[in-house]
Amino acid sequence: MDILLALVTAVLILVGAVFALAAAVGLNRFPDLYARMHAASKAGTIGSALMLIAVGVHAADLAILARSLAGFFFFVLTAPVSAHLLAKAAHDSGYPLSSLSVQDEMRREEGQL
Repeated sequence: MDILLALVTAVLILVGAVFALAAAVGLNRFPDLYARMHAASKAGTIGSALMLIAVGVHAADLAILARSLAGFFFFVLTAPVSAHLLAKAAHDSGYPLSSLSVQDEMRREEGQL
């Protein structure tokens, strides 16, 4: 049973680390704030959430696992919402899109709110 627990923990940590690495690469390679925020909010959230679950599994205590699962759900629910609000605030303050962006879906047309 200890080997199975260690294997599950190792897989969760490795998959979480791959997602965190993808988020870090996205932060360095994407052209503007909005694309970088997308990488950080999607891949970064999943990566850190998987590692949080790995900590709960590794502890082999039901109370710690329950707290890590609660933290996982809280993190998965709040991180994308906060990233969206930050991107909206950046757009409203006039932060420009990259020249590689094809269309600005949030641009306000004349007569619309």
